[in-house]
Amino acid sequence: MSEASFPLLSSIILLPLLGAMLIGLLRDVGLAKKIGLGIAGIELMLTLLAVQRFNPDDAGFQLVEHYAWIPSLNVQYLIGIDGISVLFLPMTALLTLMAMLASWNAIQHLSRFHLALLLALESITLGVFCALDMVLFFLFWELTLPLIFFLIGLWGIGAERRLAAIKYTLFMLFGGVSLLMAIIILALNHADSLQDGVAGKLAFSLPILLKTPLPDHLQAIVFFLLLLGFIVKAPLLPFHTWLPTVAMEGSTHTTALLVGIKLGVYGLIRFALPLAPSAAVEYSWALGIVGGVTLIYAGLIALRQSNLRQLLAYASISHVGLVVVGIAALNMQGIQGAILQLLNFTLVASSLMLIAGFIQHRLGSTELIHLGGLAKIMPRLTCCYFLFMLASIGIPGTNGFPAELLLFMSALQSHSSLAITALVGAVLSAATMLSFTRKAFLGPVSRHVSQMTDLRPRELLVLVVPAILVLAIGIFPTSVLTINRATAEAWLSSILGQQELKSGNVVEDDISR
Repeated sequence: MSEASFPLLSSIILLPLLGAMLIGLLRDVGLAKKIGLGIAGIELMLTLLAVQRFNPDDAGFQLVEHYAWIPSLNVQYLIGIDGISVLFLPMTALLTLMAMLASWNAIQHLSRFHLALLLALESITLGVFCALDMVLFFLFWELTLPLIFFLIGLWGIGAERRLAAIKYTLFMLFGGVSLLMAIIILALNHADSLQDGVAGKLAFSLPILLKTPLPDHLQAIVFFLLLLGFIVKAPLLPFHTWLPTVAMEGSTHTTALLVGIKLGVYGLIRFALPLAPSAAVEYSWALGIVGGVTLIYAGLIALRQSNLRQLLAYASISHVGLVVVGIAALNMQGIQGAILQLLNFTLVASSLMLIAGFIQHRLGSTELIHLGGLAKIMPRLTCCYFLFMLASIGIPGTNGFPAELLLFMSALQSHSSLAITALVGAVLSAATMLSFTRKAFLGPVSRHVSQMTDLRPRELLVLVVPAILVLAIGIFPTSVLTINRATAEAWLSSILGQQELKSGNVVEDDISR
């Protein structure tokens, strides 16, 4: 681990939180919005600075900060980043900025509180990506619950928004209990491995726990406890129902945050597989089945949807299934494709949900029966939608193509049935998006659409930056893959032990071919 000479990560985590507190003290709504926007912009610059200081050739944790927190339990304030987590920092900052701009005029009551919650959620989410102490991680993980509860319950657009907020919270609390049990088992196992007093030898540090042998009889228990906690958040079947409910009842910019930042899948990569490597290898088939079933089931449900917001929610669940299939393959293509696809969610899935929000704000509905001929009335919105829609189905030239190509290759190397499942899922995704697009954007103009106005400059600005990144990553995917390559190789080595890496070291060459 390389120590940080300046507490950059702490600054990144604390700045939005301090901004939220400052906004709470202000009385002028207009001034609060400007300060919030400025803080979000500075935050994006700081996260880009962290990427600039990151050394992609170093597979270990970098910019590490370490301070004693609860010495009696050996709990530490330990944060750092590696190739897996580094790019999620600017993506989180960018998405928060997009959500803030998208909701600029949509929030009419308690707007300062809403702005403060967005900044606080950004701070806590960045803490999840940086935390290297399991207790600190769990603290950040649980702190997202009240923030999202209020964002859904107070500013949702559906009549059942409060019930949706409660449903989300109950699901997350259920998963949190499972995570806490796994963390306690890991800490106690470390104490037992030293054959000393438990209280003084507990360990919650991820680097230490990764080096602590986990007995065979605990491997499966820890793996499935962590798996259960993370698939609820991902979400995967059968714990997926909260996301479509939130998409219909919550605000679209809040839903964009949930579909764009997949903390559950990140947790699988960061904690579940490396901390129980033997169980991860032994039960990778089960993880692949869960991912494959989610991919097909959610794709079939999405195909039957007539509401754009609900369609996008099920499409997001289906894409998560594909990512999990790649992770379960346990090869370089799979892990790099999974990380790239998770980054793509921030750009593509969230942007599509924000576009749905722009339509909802103008029309009061995203039901297909109220749409038709949007391309003639809203050409700017249509151009943005088509780009993100094509990226979501993996068209070459967009960032979806290299990610899905890697995931398909990983599934093919792992098992032919997984490859067939992934291909069927891709066909379902394309059929879903193209069918809805034809009915909603082409054809005769609906009387409900005829009076709508196209994207305003602020709304267009929200979509321009992710659109540029969609094309840039699609054309130059190695710029992203190079950053996580060394960490991905180390991640695989820690799980597979002395087994030969299934992909070799030529991921970039595979893409170029």
